Parts: sequence; structure tokens; C-alpha cells
Amino acid sequence: MDIYLISFVVIGIAALAMAWLPTWFKNVPFSYAMLFIGVGFLLYKLPLGLPEPDPLRQNDMALRLSELCVIITLMGTGIKINRRFSLFSWQVPLRLVSWTMLLCIGALAFMAWWWLGFPVASAVLLAAALAPTDPVLASDVQVGPPSEEVEDATRFALTAEAGLNDGMAFPFTWLAVGLALHGLDPENWLGHWLSYDLLYRIVVGVGVGFLLGKVLQYFLFKLPKKGKIPETQDGFVAISATLLVYGLTEMVHGYGFIAVFVTGLTLKHYEKGHSYHRELHDFTDQIERILVVIVLILLGGSISRGLLDALTWQGAVVGIMFLIIIRPLAGYIGLLGVPVKTREKWAISFFGIRGIGSIFYVSFALSEAKFVNPEEIWAIVGFTILLSIFMHGILATPVMGYLDKVRKPDDFIDPDQAAQEMSEGKEESRPQPSNIDE
Repeated sequence: MDIYLISFVVIGIAALAMAWLPTWFKNVPFSYAMLFIGVGFLLYKLPLGLPEPDPLRQNDMALRLSELCVIITLMGTGIKINRRFSLFSWQVPLRLVSWTMLLCIGALAFMAWWWLGFPVASAVLLAAALAPTDPVLASDVQVGPPSEEVEDATRFALTAEAGLNDGMAFPFTWLAVGLALHGLDPENWLGHWLSYDLLYRIVVGVGVGFLLGKVLQYFLFKLPKKGKIPETQDGFVAISATLLVYGLTEMVHGYGFIAVFVTGLTLKHYEKGHSYHRELHDFTDQIERILVVIVLILLGGSISRGLLDALTWQGAVVGIMFLIIIRPLAGYIGLLGVPVKTREKWAISFFGIRGIGSIFYVSFALSEAKFVNPEEIWAIVGFTILLSIFMHGILATPVMGYLDKVRKPDDFIDPDQAAQEMSEGKEESRPQPSNIDE
């Protein structure tokens, strides 16, 4: 049989199933990601001659496919966030992408160096790849499509964190690349890393994303109102904008991940109730589902073909400790002092789902430099993603259901209004918040 046609049939059936699976699995402790990992595992046990799924031998395919999947998801993530940006109302995700991420990277890099015996460059790469919460596979704990509903603290925090930290992990991936290329002498890489990879690329990513978001606002909303150009309601504009923003930002050496998310967020906050936002989000969601199906089947196939063969029990312990101990503790420490209920802090800290972003970062780093023991790096990353998909997939529905059940109606106070009152010095005139939404 023609492998090309077999691949079409497999992807077609799997993508068709995605029309119903998210709804079917919405209220059960099971996720579609778990299903497609299993499907991929079984398919690659059959003598069908499917494409090689090994990311080590097919690094470029793993890199480009995961990159496309992440950037499309980031656009949709930005569009579905209702909350306007301010330091007050965004303090939880900002802490997660700063203090929590730094604690996770530091702890995991130390464990990889001390416990696993990794060289420093490989240890930093492993930590940077596993640090970000994945925007693709974390939909069960994120806010829903664009609406006028108030976002609860947990869903907003995890959605905004997933949108921000894929870009914020990039400097540490570049740090690992610099260490692999130039060694431990800081004179060879520290100045360039601080000024260029850390500062310049982040600033350019935010700046270009905001600027192009404003330009798109003008063309999609303002000019049609003035009758200058025809109004469009085509959802594919979101994909066009994603590719445009990502490509232009990367051309000027900014972080395209950050730019795409900021563009989506900027677009959303022009007439938040406009129905076109839903159309833009839904189109990105549909394209994302097709790409996710492909990536998950290939991931399951790579596990079937030996991705975890290089995994040692020590490496497995590192993955387990990271998900069960390091991330929850780092998350909770990072949220100390913020006005969020304790149960929500633990939920936010625990649901740091690992996924397709981690695949991208390992593939990217291996395309830029030569690292010691890449097989073991891939094995630990693959194991951690697999464990995260199953552990978080089983627990997401009951935990989020419990939080929704015990959350009181008066927990929902408009965070934009609260931020404005804070800036005007009126915070003493309102009740002290027990939730970030207050």
C-alpha cells in the first residue's frame, strides 16, 4: 500500500474524531491526548510503513511541526483571554513566568547535573525544555473561547502562563546552546546572552507583537467602520496573522512565540465583545486540532519505536520529581503573597502541563549545537511529557470541577475595575480580596 495514502487515511480519521472527542471527554477524567498517544503507539506496532517518528533522526520534522503547532495555539490563546493587562491583574502569571520558572529551571538543571551526571549545557537544555507550561495540551485547565464571562483565577493564570512562558523559556534554551558551543567561561557567552538573547529578543518580541496587533486592529476593525475597506469575518485571518507576525519577528531576531501571543492579546482587547474574536479563535482551534493529532500520533509512535530506550531509573525519578514536587513547590513559592485562595494556588502550581513546546525546544537546541547524550535528553523529555499527559489528563476534570463547585459567586469581581481602583488609591474602600479575580 502507498504510505502517502495510508498517512492521509490515518490523519483523516484521527482529525475527524477530534470533531467530537473534546466534547465527549469534557466531563470525564480522560483526555483526547491520552487516546492519540495510545493510537500512535499501536499504529507503529503494525507493519504499515508509516513515516519515521524518531525525533533524533527526524529532528527537522519534529522542530517545524512542533513550532507550527505552538505558534497557532499561542494566537488562539491570546485571543481568548478577556482580562486586560496590568501589573495587578496579571500578577499571578507574571510570577509564574519569572520566579516559578527560574526556580524550576534551577532545580531541574541542578538535578540533571548532580544526580544524572549531565554536562552543564545538557542539564540547562533539559531544564529549559521542561520549564514551560504547554499551551497546546493544557486546554482542560484553561479559559474557554472568547466571551464576556469573568475568568476564574486558576484558568486565567494557567492560560496566561502558557501564553507567556513558551517565549520566556527561549533565553535559557539559547543559554544551553551557548554553553554547548563556547564552554563554561562566561567571557565567551554571558554578555551576549544577557544583552541579546535575554533582553533584546524579549523586548523585540513584545514590541513587534503589540505593534502588529495594533496594525491588525486598524485593518480588521477600524477601517471597515469608516467604509475604507470591506469588512471581513474570515477566521483564516488568524492563521495569516500568526504566520506574518511570527515570520517578521524572527526576521528581526525577536522571540516570535511572545510576539504571536501579544498580537492575539492586543487584537482581543479591541471591542472585546465583538463576534469576530470568536471566529478568529475557532479557526485557530480547528487548525490546531489537526496538527495536535499528527504530533500526538508521532509521539506515540516514537515511544513505540524506542524513544524511551535510553531512559534510566534515575532519569525517570527526575521526571516524576519535577512534576510532583518541583513544579508544585516552585509554583506555590512564586505565588506567596498574592490574593488567591490556597486551594487555587495549589491547583495553579500543580497543573504545569508539559507538552509540545518541550519537543520544540529540544529539537531547536539540537539543530543549533551538539550536546552530549541527546538520546537520554529525549528519553527524559518524552517520559515527562507522557507522564504529564496521563497524570494531568486524569486529574484535570475532577480538580477543576471541585474548584468550580466550591467557588462562591462573590469571588468574581472585575479585575480591570479592581486594577483601576488600585491605581486611583481606592483599594481601602473595597473588601480585601480572597481571590485574584477580586
